[in-house]
Amino acid sequence: MAGFGGVAAVGKSFEAVLNAGYAATQPIAGSSTRARLVSTDDLDPPAPAITRPGLSVLLYRVDFNKTLRAAWAAAGAVDGAARLPLDLHYLLTAWGDNPEHEHRIIGRTLQVLESLGGFSGPLLQPGGEWSVTDSVQLYLEDMPTEDLMRTFDSLQCEFRLSIPYIARVVVISTAGTSGGPVLTSVRGARTGVDG
Repeated sequence: MAGFGGVAAVGKSFEAVLNAGYAATQPIAGSSTRARLVSTDDLDPPAPAITRPGLSVLLYRVDFNKTLRAAWAAAGAVDGAARLPLDLHYLLTAWGDNPEHEHRIIGRTLQVLESLGGFSGPLLQPGGEWSVTDSVQLYLEDMPTEDLMRTFDSLQCEFRLSIPYIARVVVISTAGTSGGPVLTSVRGARTGVDG
């Protein structure tokens, strides 16, 4: 289970893995494509703070995992540790000088992420307080076009070629409390006194 820094560490994992993949095989010959973790402010017009060619990695939504929430709550009842299973929703957006460059960036990004399937071990960036058994699965999100357009409507930038990904399941936890034995006292009872 991760600490609260797990949310940030997953974003940095996206950035590191994609940059390593781009370094191995550049999407655009003769260029240096880079992935960069961004905030919504980085996408604001008139000049988004993205170096071209590049890929922005934007965490646009954090949701609890409805399927695993009850199971983790039950585990917490046993050891006293609070656990929150999260799905992190990312929008990966290509930034190029022309449509072909953007398509190549998206193609290489899909190739890198789908070859991994997830982050575990050394692919999980430090700062997440990961346990040795932690892993985060990556899924290409099945997002309707209308929802994708609505996401861009809420941003200040114009629509751009993007792919939505889910990082599932990041379990944020707190240390459990190991209580001692439960003692019960009965007020007014005395030992050794008959009836």
